[in-house]
Amino acid sequence: MVQEKQQSKEPPGTRSFGRALLWPLAAVGLGLLLIHNSVGTPSDAKPLAGPVIAAPASPPPAAATARAHGAGTTLPRAEPTRLIIRSIAVDAPFMPLSIGASGRLDSPPPNDNNLVGWFREGVTPGEPGAAIVAGHLDTKSGPGVFLYLGSVRPGTLVDVVRGDGSVVTFAVDSVESFSKENFPDDRVYKDTPDPQLRLITCGGEYDKKAKDYKENVVVFAHMVVARQG
Repeated sequence: MVQEKQQSKEPPGTRSFGRALLWPLAAVGLGLLLIHNSVGTPSDAKPLAGPVIAAPASPPPAAATARAHGAGTTLPRAEPTRLIIRSIAVDAPFMPLSIGASGRLDSPPPNDNNLVGWFREGVTPGEPGAAIVAGHLDTKSGPGVFLYLGSVRPGTLVDVVRGDGSVVTFAVDSVESFSKENFPDDRVYKDTPDPQLRLITCGGEYDKKAKDYKENVVVFAHMVVARQG
């Protein structure tokens, strides 16, 4: 796990890494235990401005779609290798995340602003159930991979490239913010009969005293198509 920096004063613009993922324990589906928290690097700096131009989400190419699995299909287990969200210019590799000795889910490294993590003890994207993906809002080196996650809209397409060569496309159902003190574990982590995706980062107001954001942003999405890349 990454430790907080203990400093009495921070120069303007300095970024210190926040807490690791602190998802409160929630039993879901196949007996998985998760813990919720922030995924971001708290900063006393002013919020970063939004993107000037956001490319529209685009569906899979027609030729690929013709070879795609139909709705309702599920896939065997295969580790995710890349996450692509065209509408917010995300194109990032995956790393596996596990629950550490402290009982908290370790977060991606604080010095890499283009990396997402997936809960390796959970389902992989495309399997039945909710696959959990986490990314930083910001990092020591600048804006994080999920800086603009809260700006996506229902219908936005999310592609997950998998190690078996397949590409799974999810459609966003909703984007919601929850207080970390009242995080809806059952809703976010519950087992589902169909392949779903949860993208999680931190958000809301930054608490200078706690050096952490007060909320989590959660994207809820469901699988719409899978194809060979």
